[in-house]
Amino acid sequence: MDRDADGFLINTNDWSRDVMSQMAKEDGFVITDEIEKYIMKARDMFNETGTVPAVRVFAKEFGMDRKAKELYEVFESGPMKKIAKYGGLPKPTGCV
Repeated sequence: MDRDADGFLINTNDWSRDVMSQMAKEDGFVITDEIEKYIMKARDMFNETGTVPAVRVFAKEFGMDRKAKELYEVFESGPMKKIAKYGGLPKPTGCV
């Protein structure tokens, strides 16, 4: 599994739950059930649209307001970057 300098998979087709777990372990990041739920939803949205959703759009899917406070409490900063990274999705651009 090849990753870029920021740790994102170079080939998104290499992703699996095992790869996700391995990447997180290497990075010292813990994938909780809640985090996995967010990752799987982002993967579904990516498969539907071909893009990683902006944090505001993603938060709306979970009934959160546009500030996505709950996501920032779980991920501290840049929730969509971490969700995309461990979800095997391309590096997001814009509001992450």
